Amino acid sequence: MTVASNVKQCLTTIKGIESQLSTLALNSLDNEAQAVFHDAAMTIETIKKDLQYRVLELERQEPQYAGS
Repeated sequence: MTVASNVKQCLTTIKGIESQLSTLALNSLDNEAQAVFHDAAMTIETIKKDLQYRVLELERQEPQYAGS
């Protein structure tokens, strides 16, 4: 598996985690738990943006990775 494939797979996983944390925050009845899940989702969002940028960089530097 190439670096680009690994980064894209990681990005997909991060998106799923972000979605699950958001769902947990919305469905939680405990205000403290909601805040914790929300904060975790915000942290994951930052990581997701960094990975998205890295994918774009990989595709720019190595055109053979674009769209894979």
